[in-house]
Amino acid sequence: MGVALSDELGMIAQPLEFIPAEPFAEFLNRLKEILHDKQVELIVVGMPRNMDGSYGAAALKVQEFVAVLKDAVAIPIKTLDERLTSVQPHRFLTEAEVRGRQRKEKVDKSAAAILLQSYLDGRPD
Repeated sequence: MGVALSDELGMIAQPLEFIPAEPFAEFLNRLKEILHDKQVELIVVGMPRNMDGSYGAAALKVQEFVAVLKDAVAIPIKTLDERLTSVQPHRFLTEAEVRGRQRKEKVDKSAAAILLQSYLDGRPD
């Protein structure tokens, strides 16, 4: 899973790292380290939606993930529509000829930053 953080002013998102989702216990441990070290105040999780706006099987998995995460951390969690967040990084990395596992990690980190930036940009002033 891609992880991104905002700057201290909450204006600019930047990719942080990729954490493998499995084994889940290791994922959760690393996420908790980041939450503590970076003093995170809110977790934004991408909610997959179909292009028509409906929810599919992937959204159910995310809902289950969020439920488990809420039991594991005390930080508020918000979901946000993640449609098309991976398209831009995929295009860029294709042009840069990045392949394999390294590509997936970079796409996931970049998509996380795009999602977070979308959240930051959509907040009322």
